[in-house]
Amino acid sequence: MKARSVIVCTLITMIITSLVFIMGFLDKKAEPAKEVYQVYLDGKKLGAIDNKEQLYSLINKEQSTIKDKYEVDKVYPPNGFNITKDVTYSNKVSDVKDVYEEIKEEKPFTIKGYVITIKYKDEKKKPIQINVLDQNVFKEALDNLITSFIPENEYRAYMNDTQVEIVETGSLIETIYFDETITVKEAYITTDDKIYTDVQELSQYLMFGNKPTEEKYTVNQGDTISTVAFNHKLNEAEFLIANPSLKSADSLLSIGQQVNIALINPIVTLNYEMHVVEDVDIDYEVETTYDDTQLTTYSEVTQAGVKGVNRITKKVKYANGEENQGAVIVSYETIKEPQTEKVIKGSKKPAYSEGGGGYTSGTYIDNGASWAWPTNSPYILTSPYAYRWGKLHDGLDISGTGYGSPIYASLDGVVVHAGNAGYAGSSAGINVIINHENGYYTLYAHMSSVSVSVGQRVSRRQKIGAMGKTGVATGTHVHFAVWVGGIPYHGGKSINPLELWS
Repeated sequence: MKARSVIVCTLITMIITSLVFIMGFLDKKAEPAKEVYQVYLDGKKLGAIDNKEQLYSLINKEQSTIKDKYEVDKVYPPNGFNITKDVTYSNKVSDVKDVYEEIKEEKPFTIKGYVITIKYKDEKKKPIQINVLDQNVFKEALDNLITSFIPENEYRAYMNDTQVEIVETGSLIETIYFDETITVKEAYITTDDKIYTDVQELSQYLMFGNKPTEEKYTVNQGDTISTVAFNHKLNEAEFLIANPSLKSADSLLSIGQQVNIALINPIVTLNYEMHVVEDVDIDYEVETTYDDTQLTTYSEVTQAGVKGVNRITKKVKYANGEENQGAVIVSYETIKEPQTEKVIKGSKKPAYSEGGGGYTSGTYIDNGASWAWPTNSPYILTSPYAYRWGKLHDGLDISGTGYGSPIYASLDGVVVHAGNAGYAGSSAGINVIINHENGYYTLYAHMSSVSVSVGQRVSRRQKIGAMGKTGVATGTHVHFAVWVGGIPYHGGKSINPLELWS
């Protein structure tokens, strides 16, 4: 009896459900189906509208300020906007104006343009995105950056394949490329984002990043490009890039002239490799003989020294105008042999004189030719004593003689360090420091090996190690630095090593 009751109840429920469905269907048949457009923003449903074109038209009409600002004909919905067609039997549709107002409150509208993405080799470095409306704005700005480092006529000749063949000396650009991956994609750009429309503004961003693009200095009497640049932690090339109206480091400055001393900080790395044939001087040796009949103040040149000339063919790579440390000499030819300078010096000490205070002993050091160059010849001076990116490069980078080639002591002295790191730190790699016992110390860094030990006395032109690329180095070279008054980085002061031969 109980089972029969359950069956009866189930049948009644099924009949009622069927009647409800049929009545609902008949009711829907009474209302015709119609198409609507469901509007979504970032997945959130904003409503259904009858005509999507009305919404697009309203956005374009109401956002006239954006059109005027960017000089565009059309404004588009925000990113994350989506609209889909649907069929409904309901009379409930949203007013287009209400949906527009809700969109306007939620997110900024967009305009059509291009997104340039700069992706770095170092994955820890966040990619940079640049928005433009016209691809040519970015192309011209990038060209401006390139011609800041490469003379425009040389760059155009490379691009047009019209470079002049080298006859005796000269240079050719072999390749130009960036370290970074640069992609350009058409996109709808949010109007709240920075959008570049001016070539000059984008050029400055590519060159200076988010740092100030201008910092003025007023030229005083005696100022030169070299001194102004150095005093403001710039090298000459960086100064000229920041002041494009000045064509060379020899350009004259006038008192009261305003120059830009802002530090460049390019957001991309422009590499260009060059084939160079040039004539370089060969330093002459000095042969000194001593005459014990003449006082130590006596010096006579009996044969003037004459520099020789080597014609060097080399491959050089530059990164943002800075020469790579590992430049390579492909070949060289001696065009002119150097002539040794012969000098007679006195070795007789003056007699003691009560009135004059007598003779004071001390080490006598000849400036100039007495100092020996620390590498073989020919060589390439890849980086001078100058500021690089706001930090002082406190020596000379010398390359071109090859990995494992000899490094020599520039003057007699005692070795105070020989090995990795030490006083100069780990970035110097394997290095040697010599105390010349006259107030001068010399540092030879990035060696592949050393041939001397601490406490050893060495003589001028004695081999002390071999050229390498240990420590922080982009190629095979030696970093040669001269310090006065104390051990490098421990009380001494660096000077330009070229002053030893001035």
